[in-house]
Amino acid sequence: MRAAFLISVVFLFSSAFAQNQSSSMAGMDMSHMSGHDQDMHDMSGMNSESDGNAAAMHSMEGHHMDMGPHMKMTTLRSAQPGDQDKADQIVQGARATAEKYKDYKAALADGYKIFMPNVPQKQYHFTNYWNALRARNSFDPSRPTSLLYEKNGTDYKLIGVMYTAQKDANEDELNSRIPLSIAQWHAHVNLCMPPRDRKQEAIPPDAKFGLSGSITTKEDCDIARGKFMPQIFGWMVHIYLEQKPEDIWSVERQHNHMD
Repeated sequence: MRAAFLISVVFLFSSAFAQNQSSSMAGMDMSHMSGHDQDMHDMSGMNSESDGNAAAMHSMEGHHMDMGPHMKMTTLRSAQPGDQDKADQIVQGARATAEKYKDYKAALADGYKIFMPNVPQKQYHFTNYWNALRARNSFDPSRPTSLLYEKNGTDYKLIGVMYTAQKDANEDELNSRIPLSIAQWHAHVNLCMPPRDRKQEAIPPDAKFGLSGSITTKEDCDIARGKFMPQIFGWMVHIYLEQKPEDIWSVERQHNHMD
């Protein structure tokens, strides 16, 4: 499925991104980020632009997020008083940030890094690792983990932002950040990383490994000599800053960016 090959941030966090950030993160206490770092380390075994590392990134590009066994989404809740107002305030904060970073060079200057810039993508994640760290314990609409850009020639056009939360957050915690009656967070799950001699089998359309792979259980992954990861990265949610209010949080809108 091309949608699965072509993923908010993500983001946002493989070995390529870790290498970009290594110098700026020196001296930082990363002990509570061990699970996150392990995800990045495990992804580093897939390090060419044509293998599952690219597939993992591309899986976060888009719009139809309910895309099978490798995607988990929060349950859409009934609207509660104040939900819409809270969501509108978050969008206002996101728009203010977007205004600041319309010029992608401003994003780079503020510490955002382009994830896999040499891989053709429908949208590019410019990710700030410091913001990702802060997002584990608090939510600040003015500090998105990733900025989402479309590439136009040598320039980039800002189209949205991505927020993240820790991978073990429950739905009540996610709802306290952004009402689940308005937005659905997603997580990437059931990933089987290929052994070194089978990396090509993470490439669609007949992938066995990776986020577009047919292997979805630990048992099958063990048989295939892969490394099973129940969930990679934290929870993510995209906001597409378009004129139509119904498109800003649309899961359908997010899915179409993966097609």
